[in-house]
Amino acid sequence: MVTGIRPQVDGGARAARAVPGEEVEISATVFRDGHDIIAAEVVLSGPGRRRSGRRDRRIPMTEKVRGTDRFTATVVPDAEGSWTYRIEAWTDPAATWLRAARAKIAAGVEPELTLLEGALLLDRAAGPADGADNNTSQYATDHPRDVLVKLADILRDPSRPPAERLAEAEHAWSAVASAPCPPRDHVTSGPALPLQVDRERALFGSWYEFFPRSEGARTVDGVMRSGTLRTAAERLDAVAAMGFDVVYLPPVHPIGTTHRKGRGNSLTAAPGDPGSPWAIGSPDGGHDAVHPDLGTLDDFRAFVDRARSLGLEVALDFALQCSPDHPWVTEHPEWFAHRADGSVAFAENPPKRYQDIYPIDFDTDPDGIHRECLRVLRHWMDQGVRIFRVDNPHTKPLFFWDRLLADIRATDPDVLFLSEAFTRPPMLRSLARIGFHQSYTYFTWRTGKGEVETYLRELAGLDGDPAAEYLRPNLFVNTPDILPGNLVGGGRAAFAIRAVLAAMAGPTWGVYAGYELYEAEPAAEGSEEYRDSEKYQYRPREFAAAEAAGRSLAPLITRLNRLRRRHPALRRLRNLRFHSTDNDQVICFSKRAVTEDGDDRVLVVLNLDPHHAQRARVTLDTAALGLGPAETFMVQDVLGGGDHRWGRVNEVRLDPRGRVARILVIRPIAAPGGHGRKAADR
Repeated sequence: MVTGIRPQVDGGARAARAVPGEEVEISATVFRDGHDIIAAEVVLSGPGRRRSGRRDRRIPMTEKVRGTDRFTATVVPDAEGSWTYRIEAWTDPAATWLRAARAKIAAGVEPELTLLEGALLLDRAAGPADGADNNTSQYATDHPRDVLVKLADILRDPSRPPAERLAEAEHAWSAVASAPCPPRDHVTSGPALPLQVDRERALFGSWYEFFPRSEGARTVDGVMRSGTLRTAAERLDAVAAMGFDVVYLPPVHPIGTTHRKGRGNSLTAAPGDPGSPWAIGSPDGGHDAVHPDLGTLDDFRAFVDRARSLGLEVALDFALQCSPDHPWVTEHPEWFAHRADGSVAFAENPPKRYQDIYPIDFDTDPDGIHRECLRVLRHWMDQGVRIFRVDNPHTKPLFFWDRLLADIRATDPDVLFLSEAFTRPPMLRSLARIGFHQSYTYFTWRTGKGEVETYLRELAGLDGDPAAEYLRPNLFVNTPDILPGNLVGGGRAAFAIRAVLAAMAGPTWGVYAGYELYEAEPAAEGSEEYRDSEKYQYRPREFAAAEAAGRSLAPLITRLNRLRRRHPALRRLRNLRFHSTDNDQVICFSKRAVTEDGDDRVLVVLNLDPHHAQRARVTLDTAALGLGPAETFMVQDVLGGGDHRWGRVNEVRLDPRGRVARILVIRPIAAPGGHGRKAADR
C-alpha cells in the first residue's frame, strides 16, 4: 500500500508549489503484508512531456529510517508549468532473494535450489535476446543484459562452491537495477498529484515599496503638491542600486473627495491633503485610471519601462474597494451593502473606521464583479505589470479569488499575486492553497529567539508543517500600516537586526520606504501607526543626504541583497536550519544548497538585542552543513571581512554599536596547492 503521500494539498485537489531548480521532497508510507523487500520510486511528469515523446523521470525512493516504512525522494523540476508526480511501489523479488540466499548459503540450506531460483530471476531480468554481444569479459563494459546472463550462468555452475558463486554474483548485483526488465512484483501506483512550478520570482525576490506621489512632492504657495510618475522614476536608480528586484506601488488611481481623510487619519481634510490612495475612485476614473496628479497612462508605461531597464519589476496594488465617488457606486449600486437607513456601508475594522472607503459586496453579482475585476487586471497587465499585491484579500470570498486567479493563470501563468492577509491562520493558508503565490506573514510580530525560531521553522516546514508545501512567505520588515514595536526606540541596530533576519532567513523579503532612514516615531505610545503617516500626506525624503551623512541603512541593505543574488542557498525556503546557542539573545541559522560548483553554505549568527553586546557559544549541527562532527573549516566573514577557522563549537561576540551579525560563507580548507573562494563575496 502507498499512503500518507507528501506533499499533497487538499487531497490532491490543489497543487504543491515549486520553482525551477528547487528541490522538492516527496515522501510516502509504503508497506505490504509478509516479509518481502519492497521498493518505490517517484514518477515525475513535466509539462508537454508526453506530447514531446520524452519519458517520465523515475527517481528511486529510500527508507530514511529503517523499519519506519517511510520512503522519500528529492525531485527537481527544471521548467515552469504544471507537473504531476506519483509513487509506484512493488515487491522487489531480486533483493528479497539475495537477502534469503545470503542466509541459506551461509547455513548450507538448499544451496543448489536457492541459486537456481536466483538464476531464474536473472533470466527474467535480462529479458529476450536482443542481439547484444555476449563475448565481452569485463562487467564495466558489458551491456546490462550480458551481465545478467553471465551472472545467471555463474549461479548455475555446479563445478564451483555455492558461496563462491553467490559472492561473484553479489559483486555485480547492481546490474539488476538497470536491467532491461527489472523484476517487479505486485506493482502498486498512487494517484497522480499536481505540482505547479512557477517562475523564480514567486519564491525569491527583494521588494521595495514607495509612494510615487511623495517622490518629487514640493511646496507651491504654501501647499504641498504631488510628485508625478516621472519624478518617481528618478528614485528607481537608487532602488535598483540597493539590489531590489521588485518595486511595489500603492494604488496609483484617482482618489475620492467625499469623506477624504486628512493628516493623521483625521476626519477632515485640509486644502492640499491628498487623501488615502486606497480610497479609490473619483470623477476622473476608477481602478483602470491613473490619478491626474501622477500623470497619464503613458507616464505609467514609461515608469514600468524605466524600471525594467534597471532590472526591476513593478508590482501594483490591487485593492478591491471604492471611495464614495467611484464610478462603480453609481453604475453598479447593487455591488455595495446598504445599511438600514439606505446609506452605503463604509469599511470598518473596530476600532478603525474608514469612512472614505466602501467595501464591495461580492455576493450580489458575482459574475459581473468577476468580469470587471478580470478586465481591470488585464488592463494593467497590458501596461507591463506582472505582479499584483492584493490588499486585504481575506475580506473577500475565497470562491472569488479561486476563480479569478485560475482565469489569469490559464492565460498568463507568469503573473504573480501577493496576499496581504494579516488575518487568522486558516484564512491565510487557504488563500495560499487556492493560488496566491506569496503571502504576508506574522513575521513582523515575532521578535524573541524562541518565537522567531518556532515561526520560521513552521514557514520552512522543518517540523512537518504542510503549509511549506504551498505557502511562500514574504517577510516584510515594515509597511505603511505597521510600525513594529521592536523598531521603536531600538535605533539603527533594531533596523539592522530585522533586515538581516528577513533577508537571510527568507527567500523573499521587503521594506517600505523610510526603513533605511530608521523612521520609527509612532502616532502614540504603543501604536503601530506611524506619526505623519504617508497614507494621508506627502512624505518627501532626503535619501541621498542621509546616506552621505552616514545616517542610512542602505549600505547594509545593498550588501544583503548582493549576497542573496550570489548565493543559491539564500534563494530557497525549505533549506533553513537552526543551530544551538547558549544565549537567548543570539540566534544562529544556516542555509545550504548543492550546486554544480559544490556546496553553497551560508551561516548567520545574529544578536537580537539592539541595546547590548552579547556573547554566545555556538554549537553547529555539522550534519546539516554537510560537514563531519570533528571537521574544521574556513569561514569568510562577508560583513566584517577576514577568513577564520571554525569547528563544531565556536565563541562569538556581537555588539550592536558595531555589527549586529556575522554572516559567514563556509568553505572547506583548501588542499595543498588548491584555491579557496575569497574575494568573490566581498
